[in-house]
Amino acid sequence: MFKKVRYTEKQIEQKLTLMAKSRGGIAPKFVSPSFAGMPDRLILLPGGLLAFAELKAPGMKPRPLQVARHEMLRRLGFRVYVIDGIEQIGGILDELQTP
Repeated sequence: MFKKVRYTEKQIEQKLTLMAKSRGGIAPKFVSPSFAGMPDRLILLPGGLLAFAELKAPGMKPRPLQVARHEMLRRLGFRVYVIDGIEQIGGILDELQTP
């Protein structure tokens, strides 16, 4: 019997930064002191690809203010991902890099 590994939000965030770097990009922390509820990280990949990432512990959901900010960013044409598992990261990066 296998035990499912549960990662912390911090571990998921670290994995995102490593996987973005392995693809030639970066995933810097996004801090917006005067505009609460913004996503945790930018995902910046070669070719001018940009998305926002909200990192959560497994099974956790964004707060209502975060959901409102995500919707605002999407209306502006940006991709916003809520990531609560390491297994999601590769697919998200693939999606961003697919023309």
